[in-house]
Amino acid sequence: MKILLTNDDGVMAPGIGALARAVAAWIDRCPAGEERQAIVVAPDRNFSGMSAAIGDVFDTKSVSYKRHRITGAESIATYGLDAPPALCAILGSLGTFDLQPDLIISGINAGANVGRSVLHSGTVGAILSAAQLGLSGLAVSVQWGEDVHYDLAAQLAIEVLDELFRAPSRTLLNLNVPNVTREHLRGVRRGRISTAEVVMMAGPRAGGEPLSDEGELPLVLGAASPEVGDVSDEDEGDDGALLVAGYASLTPIVGPHENTDSALDGVIHTALGVITRHLEN
Repeated sequence: MKILLTNDDGVMAPGIGALARAVAAWIDRCPAGEERQAIVVAPDRNFSGMSAAIGDVFDTKSVSYKRHRITGAESIATYGLDAPPALCAILGSLGTFDLQPDLIISGINAGANVGRSVLHSGTVGAILSAAQLGLSGLAVSVQWGEDVHYDLAAQLAIEVLDELFRAPSRTLLNLNVPNVTREHLRGVRRGRISTAEVVMMAGPRAGGEPLSDEGELPLVLGAASPEVGDVSDEDEGDDGALLVAGYASLTPIVGPHENTDSALDGVIHTALGVITRHLEN
């Protein structure tokens, strides 16, 4: 079992430190006859909100890196890259650092990734990118607060590993953990991705004023922000509502793929016909 660890908060962020220490302890408990290895390949700084962006790789011929050490996980080789999470995931998945991983874990993110934040999350974007190369993955996030309990999220992540290794390739799970101690965690449930927004704009038009040629557009965070806001309009099984209720939320997700819904056949057929007629004229 070979694991690639990454995140979007930076290689020296406390979340990935807690995760690396938990994985190091998991490696130390390796049963006789079983191989366990891990490597950290993560951004050298904060790349939050980057989704699956890889940057302008067309003009950049190389990616700089630097070796790091994570306290309590010195046995795990750790590299910080001048690259966003998705590119770190791709390079790590390709075995660039002399370890060909079977699985990727991304996190532990400082702040929940629920609702529509799943689309924009660099934490989630990393596992979506690795899945394109055949890896299964787990994105781990913990609800934000003054004192973030990363260790609980790390423990829950480790408990998911065996099942992920047995699952079909490209299986992706999004784990969100409330910011509580273990004794206050009410349990873990399957969560549905809610429709909670990340950003709501309260610009000049909100007050009836026309937009000027230039200016500032104030932003207001919605319920899918790291602390998780008002979830009163969510169903009890939605990911944000579960966190607020004190449950960890585990959600299977999928990456981009062709939409094979037969209901779209007519749309595609018509569009192809219009384009073809245009080309023939």
